[in-house]
Amino acid sequence: MPFSVSWHTLLEHLDELPADATLITPLSHSQIHISDIQEHRIIVQFDESNEKRPLQRDQFETLYHQIQTAHDGFDLDRLPPDADPYPAVLSVHPRFEIDEDAGVIAETDGPTTTQLADTAHEPDTDDDRTEPEGLDVYSDALLLIDALERHDVTDLPELETATLANLYTLLSDVQRDANDFRQEVADVLLSRLHHDRPVAGQYGSVQRTSRRNRSLKDDEKVLSILEAEGIDRERVMSVDRQKVDEALEVTTLTESDVYKIDESEYVRKAEVDDDVKESRLQGLKDRLAASEETEAEELQQEIEALEERIDDLTSFRAGTEVQG
Repeated sequence: MPFSVSWHTLLEHLDELPADATLITPLSHSQIHISDIQEHRIIVQFDESNEKRPLQRDQFETLYHQIQTAHDGFDLDRLPPDADPYPAVLSVHPRFEIDEDAGVIAETDGPTTTQLADTAHEPDTDDDRTEPEGLDVYSDALLLIDALERHDVTDLPELETATLANLYTLLSDVQRDANDFRQEVADVLLSRLHHDRPVAGQYGSVQRTSRRNRSLKDDEKVLSILEAEGIDRERVMSVDRQKVDEALEVTTLTESDVYKIDESEYVRKAEVDDDVKESRLQGLKDRLAASEETEAEELQQEIEALEERIDDLTSFRAGTEVQG
């Protein structure tokens, strides 16, 4: 099939999109919408920056041919830095689909999905919120928020010692739980992020990166390699702390004879009373549920009062009978 046919099919489907339709780019996950459709280009606008960018037909044609010649789809990582919108727009065509997990865009004969944002499933009211089950950071964060609201934490020296102990314990728990959950989120994100392609969310952006960790190979192997290069082994030999500690146990030397010791004091969490935390947490949940019920009742009363006013304004009232 010549590209001209696919191009006009794409234009037709773009023209049928609602005016507020939003597309999600596959690499940076930027939100864009179609600003204008022309014979030789498509103009998109980035929702976050309001930047308008023309997408040229010849670039779509290049991508089209690369997809057709690629085995198992065209690798999105091969796109130039500013070409992220092209596959997002092309996915509106009924024969092209993006597989973000595999990081490719491919042509298919079967039903396809697009990069259109699924706004129908996005929560837009507080009624759509649900309490996550078994998420420790959520429970501990509720307890911490409650403690922060009940005490004036802007003046810590004025707080009682027991209150400070509670705050420290909850802060420690939230930090631990948040780090654990952050790692779980990172594990999922890692499969979706591409190098040098930041992905922006409402509160910030994330980017895939890498770090190098070095550890020496077997001692004898390292020493042999260095000696072969003319490096004497004594130049790279260092004191082994474990062996020094073993030597201290069989000699009259003290720790201060071989170690420079700096002491500092710090606070650590000794224990956590899970029963008290659970009891307090349940109390908070009950209060939240009660407040939601009260708000619902107040709203219902307001609706009923409004309905009564409407009835009063719209209902027909018979005039006073004239006495003969």
